[in-house]
Amino acid sequence: MDIPLKEEVYQIMGAAFEVHNEKGHGFVEPVYQECLEIELCSRSIPFESQKELSLFYHGQRLQQTYIPDLICYGQIIVELKAVKDLADEHRAQLINYLRASKIKVGLLVNFGQHTGVQWERMVL
Repeated sequence: MDIPLKEEVYQIMGAAFEVHNEKGHGFVEPVYQECLEIELCSRSIPFESQKELSLFYHGQRLQQTYIPDLICYGQIIVELKAVKDLADEHRAQLINYLRASKIKVGLLVNFGQHTGVQWERMVL
């Protein structure tokens, strides 16, 4: 079975695990985002932070936009959470980001669990 962007996901998750090893759980999402951005830079992983995604309806651009936390390698949306457990609304959010951006691979990364990083990979 071919896993799209397997190595890139491995690199991103390595950075996320390092952030969790250093910071643990209990911080708010923006803290983890800033730490992860520092870690991605130190590993030379290309990313864009808070890139606005345009939405369209019948070919007309909407005023509403989506803003995912990170787009890594120009091909992977990374949505960060600091919650007790990932929920269906988090999954739906990532799926909508993938659809809006036409990007095929997404990661939900939750720093909120005390046992470690909870993460899910989604492929459209």
